[in-house]
Order: sequence, then structure tokens, then C-alpha cells
Amino acid sequence: MTTDARPAEQENTRTPRSGLLRLLGPAFVAAVAYVDPGNVAANLTAGARYGYLLLWVLVAANAMAVLVQYLSAKLSVVSGSTLPELLRERLGTPARLAYWGQAELVAIATDLAEVIGGAVALHLLFGTPLLAGGVITGAASLLLLALHNRAGVRWFEAAVVALLLVVVAGFVSGVVLAPPDAAEAAAGLVPRFAGADTVLLAASMLGATVMPHAIYLHSAMARDHHGDVAADRTRRVLRATRLDVVGALVLAGVVNISMLLLAASALRGVAGTDTLEGAHAAVLDHLGTGAALLFAIGLLASGLASTSVGAYAGSVIMQGLLRVHVPLLTRRAITLIPALVCLGAGVDPTRALVVSQVVLSFGIPFALVPLVRLTSDRALMGEHVNRTGTRVAAGVAVTLVVALNAALLYLTFTG
Repeated sequence: MTTDARPAEQENTRTPRSGLLRLLGPAFVAAVAYVDPGNVAANLTAGARYGYLLLWVLVAANAMAVLVQYLSAKLSVVSGSTLPELLRERLGTPARLAYWGQAELVAIATDLAEVIGGAVALHLLFGTPLLAGGVITGAASLLLLALHNRAGVRWFEAAVVALLLVVVAGFVSGVVLAPPDAAEAAAGLVPRFAGADTVLLAASMLGATVMPHAIYLHSAMARDHHGDVAADRTRRVLRATRLDVVGALVLAGVVNISMLLLAASALRGVAGTDTLEGAHAAVLDHLGTGAALLFAIGLLASGLASTSVGAYAGSVIMQGLLRVHVPLLTRRAITLIPALVCLGAGVDPTRALVVSQVVLSFGIPFALVPLVRLTSDRALMGEHVNRTGTRVAAGVAVTLVVALNAALLYLTFTG
């Protein structure tokens, strides 16, 4: 009896700090999706055009993201399955194929934003042609995914988190150099719009902040990180997961808000600042070479990290819904093509980034609604089923997303 009890005793007496650190990580990988180049384009465009007006969108979206990502991780920790796998079990063949089609469209839109962002960053830093920059960004993401294949998920997590910290330094530094107006920023927390264009931007910012592919990915990352979680460890893992999600999403939220504040305080009214290239030029003119260099480096790290994470998410979606396994590196090479076509065709990079985020916003309900329903299913979740408060909060989030997209459609088609 003593021998059998010893491992459990050691588990309970392990240094809390070291034990906790071993459980953290998946949310920080998912958080990279929340600071990708699409976020940069949407947030800078909003700040440059309308100042602090849409700051409330970022705050609300980040609060939603904390709830959503926790539910995604909780689903896999408790059930042992990813969100796409659970959907496959519950959908008929036609519905499953249709669902996979929209999820793949979301993944393609995500990848488009990330590769274009990396290409623009390389152009800003080294004058690299955009098409060549897209190829380099894709090649770098292949190396990151190869690290996942060869060294395992923990090393992949470490590499992605390191890039995330570079993104933080690159964009938060600008706000330190150009502090925002506190009163105007506070006024920006009041929900309101100023015409159809602000609704389009809000949908873009929402799509860039609450990322559908990150919802699918997080359920897989949590399972890969924790493995099969025994019933007596579930509560401990879920506590660590809450800390993981809050820490990662607060960090991502600070970066996103910093982007908008920087554009609102230093770039508003400056011609061309609603494009990535123009914003970089304005930062160079108003804040100096150092700030502009950090901006470009942050954008590059964002593109490199997020495109790897996006390719990983696409693989999780396909394997979970269709039981079709395509090697990560092969998938990365294939999904690089649409972005390279856009770059080669001379499509405006910033406009392509903003539109891609709008596509993502339309994919959010397809990920959110099943996630909320599954985590509210007592037969699946047992004692960890969503409580009433969580169900209400999640229902409000879904309603807001659907309402914003409906308003976007109406205003877009009616002018």
C-alpha cells in the first residue's frame, strides 16, 4: 500500500511553481493567432481612420476570447477529444463535408493574412520583393513545423512563445514612445459606430481577435500537451488551464490594444497610415528609426509564428473532421499557394489582410456554437459541464458576433 501511494504523494508535494509551469503553454501558442498580421492591419486601420472610436471592440473581443479559448481547452481536457473530432461523431456526411469546407475557407483566409504580413515585414526590413518575401515566410514556417515533427510539441511551443515575446516588444514599444490621450482612450470604451465602414472594421477586428482556427487548434494543443488526463487530475489541469488562458490572452490583448492606441495617438490624420507600409513610414517619421525597426521586426515575428500555427490548425481540422491525415509540411506547402498568387498578382496587402479578417469573423459562429453546446452537454462533460453563468456569457458572445455580422451584411449591400 505504501509503495502504491508514493507517486500520488510525490505528485501532491511537488513544488507548485514547477508543477504549474509544466502545465502552461498551449494557450500561448493559440494566442499567437490573436496577434497575427491581420490584427496589425485591422487595428492600425481602425486607429488611423477613427482614432479611439473602436477601442471598445478590442476590449470586448479579448474578453470573449478568454472565455472561448478556455472552453476549447476544457473540452479536450475533459473529453480527451478535439472539437473537430467530436463534431465528426455528431454530423452526417453531407453536414460534415459542408462544415469542413467553411472551416478550410477560414484556414485559407488566415494563412493569406499571415504570409502577406510576413512578406510586407521583409519588404520593410530588407526591401525584399513581396512575392519573394512570401516564399521566405512560407519556408520559415516549414522549419518551425519541422521542429514540431522532430523535437516534439514542447519545443514547438517554446519557439512560438519566443516569437510571441518579440511581437510584444515590437508593438508595445510604440505606445511607450507615443503615449495615448487618456481621456480620449476612455471615451473609446463606450460602444458605438460611425457609419458602415466602422462596422466593417469592427467585424475585421473581431475576426482578427476571436479566431475560429485558434478555437479548433487549442483543443488539440491542450490534448497534445497534457495527454490523457486522469479523472483525479482533471481539476488541477483545468485550474492551470485557466491561468494559461488568462495570461496568454491578456498578453495578446495588450498587444492588440497597443496597436490601435499607437495608430490613434501618433498616426491619425497622417496620409497613408491605414496601410502597413504607410504606418511604418509614419512611425519612422514621427517616432524615429528605432521604433520603426521594432515595428517591422514585430510584424515579421507575427507572420512567422502565426503562419506556422495556422498550418497546424488546418491539419487539426482536416484530420478531426475527415480522418484524412496530410503531413504538416505537405499541407504547409499546399496552403502557401493562394497567398503567393495574391502577392504575385499585386493585390493591395493591407486591403487583403482586412478582408481576410472579415472572412474569419463569419467563421466564428460555426466554431462558437458547437463549442458552447458541447461544453454544456452533461453526458459529455460530467461534473465539468458549463455552469449557468458560463452558458449565459457564451450565449451573449455568440449573439453579439452574429448580430455584428448581420449588420455588416446589411450595411455593405445597402451602402
